[in-house]
Amino acid sequence: MASDVTTEARTDQDTETPPTEDTASEPSQSAVGAGSAPELGGEDLLEMYRLMLTARAVDDREISLKRQGKIFFQISGAGHEAVQVALARHLRSGSDWFYFYYRDRAFALALGQTPLDHLLQAVGAEADPASGGRQMPAHFGDVRYRIVSTSSPTGTQFLQAVGSAETGWRAAQLQEMREKIEAFEDDEVVVVCTGDGTTSEGEFWEAMNTACNLKLPVIFLVEDNEYAISVPVEVQTAGGSISKLLTGFPDLFIIECDGTDVRDSYEKCGEAVAYCRAGKGPALIHAHTVRPYSHSMSDDERMYRPESEREKQAKRDPLVRLRGLLLEEGVADEEALDRLEKEVKDEVAQAADEALEYPQPAPETAMKWLFSEEVDPTGPDFDTEDSPAYEDDKEYTVVDLLNRCMKDEMRRDPRIVVFGEDVADASREAALDEVSGKGGVFKVTHGLQREFGGVRVFNSPLAEANIVGRAVGMAVRGLKPVVEIQFFDYIWPAFHQIRNEVATMRYRSGGNWAAPVVIRVTYGGYLKGGAIYHSQTGETLFTHTPGIRV
Repeated sequence: MASDVTTEARTDQDTETPPTEDTASEPSQSAVGAGSAPELGGEDLLEMYRLMLTARAVDDREISLKRQGKIFFQISGAGHEAVQVALARHLRSGSDWFYFYYRDRAFALALGQTPLDHLLQAVGAEADPASGGRQMPAHFGDVRYRIVSTSSPTGTQFLQAVGSAETGWRAAQLQEMREKIEAFEDDEVVVVCTGDGTTSEGEFWEAMNTACNLKLPVIFLVEDNEYAISVPVEVQTAGGSISKLLTGFPDLFIIECDGTDVRDSYEKCGEAVAYCRAGKGPALIHAHTVRPYSHSMSDDERMYRPESEREKQAKRDPLVRLRGLLLEEGVADEEALDRLEKEVKDEVAQAADEALEYPQPAPETAMKWLFSEEVDPTGPDFDTEDSPAYEDDKEYTVVDLLNRCMKDEMRRDPRIVVFGEDVADASREAALDEVSGKGGVFKVTHGLQREFGGVRVFNSPLAEANIVGRAVGMAVRGLKPVVEIQFFDYIWPAFHQIRNEVATMRYRSGGNWAAPVVIRVTYGGYLKGGAIYHSQTGETLFTHTPGIRV
């Protein structure tokens, strides 16, 4: 409701500048989640410091390996560590779901990954748990901890995270669906992370719209280091603050924190997690971080950032700040912290040496995992010619057969959901007593909602990327989405998700994740007088996309 925006979504947004060491934002007074998490003690701070040191040590070791020509690329999470380990302490590894971006190394380590896991990917080893040596470094993924495979295109993760959360939301309403969905928790949350620059992608706003509309338990963590490579935040974002821009979204809990301060981050993140677990809606954590290193080793920030600015940010380095806090509060002395830092560096160095000994994937496995190795839709198991489903003499149109096919399959498998623009009979279900129902512009889905209900058959916003992106998130969780793009001519906003996400999920994760999505679309000269926007036949762009079948 609109009133929730001003009460529960209140933040520290009245500050004109991001929190700094001297002007860190005050804790929110929201009642949601306040005081629900235990305070951080000395041992907690030491554990967090060790994780942060480990993440930074992996970054530094990768930088060294890149300079030696032993790896091909490096991109770090330096400066982002504090908010990541703070948020992780409120989450359930192996229970909640995670969609990371390339700076989330400390987050992944906090959930249970090891330096060796990350370094295996850096060297392109076949044993890389994220991709089997198929992806660049810092493309995190791990089925053990429900870290869904990360891809290079920034921004594609948002709609998938929404689809993942939507799976739980729908399964909670249908017992037969819930019984078929593995790893479902009543109060699970889905975390999706991003830098400030990627909030400029349109899919971020589409995801936010649906998350708020359905009140889904999605936590959007925006790690704002003020730069997208060389483009500063005030150029990316109107007013320079993504949290201020989002204040009009209903049921969205918004909170800002100093992402370089573990205590401030821990308290604020706890409020956001509690809000989502309570089923109140999505949350945005706007964390102000720093970027002490260049964007990647392919970038030199000295070309566009003055030294004075770099020096100012260096003072807010979360490792420097937490070390100072540990000393100030007497948790450890200089000697103990020096020993800890050496121990961590030695462990990471040993892991790097070990990773370099692992073999890379054999060339003959280059095509492995492009498609399922267990299912072949062109094989005899799918041959229906000798056993037609309808043996009467009645003539059926293609529309009739498609409609019957979906009904048969939906009766057989409660995991199948059907959605898209105008596919439902009527979104306002009370009207079904008085109207015949829409069921798609070509009537292909007519009657499906009446038989299977609005949880399994529903309309989407007028947004093609939204349709396919959400379907990917659902498919990863175990649903079987059958989605409709109304006209082929309008499929192009979804092309990004289809080509870079649907087609690659199995391959890029080494077979650990898959996105079994069926996409229906009408194409060609099917409409007399349809002109150039109801007659396109660009199917070759899809038939030449490895990883999908047309």
